[in-house]
Amino acid sequence: MQKSSARPLPSLSVRIDLDTEGRIGPGKIALLENIREHGSISAAGRAMDMSYKRAWDLVDEINRICRQAAVERQTGGKNGGGAVLTPFGLSLVARYRKIERDAASAVRKELQALRSEIGGAKKRARR
Repeated sequence: MQKSSARPLPSLSVRIDLDTEGRIGPGKIALLENIREHGSISAAGRAMDMSYKRAWDLVDEINRICRQAAVERQTGGKNGGGAVLTPFGLSLVARYRKIERDAASAVRKELQALRSEIGGAKKRARR
């Protein structure tokens, strides 16, 4: 008797093209979430196995393409400063995650059908 293992659904990844040169996707949103969680760009980059320069370049790109700051650096202080999400940055993350949830919900049945077709194709291919 074969064990039936439930396959995870294929997942949907959302990338939003804001204009011809600027886009927001899961990586940039994850970086913003890590900045919110860790309180600094460098700590967020480390949490994502990313260099500080790469993290800073992405933050700069987000701020530029959105035409307003999503991240604000804080200087000085007891712990030497850090970074926080602006109200716009918090809204951007929340709005992106809502779009992502709504999109996944809208295509759930199609993803389930795709999983069934892929699973069936693999079984037929093994015979």
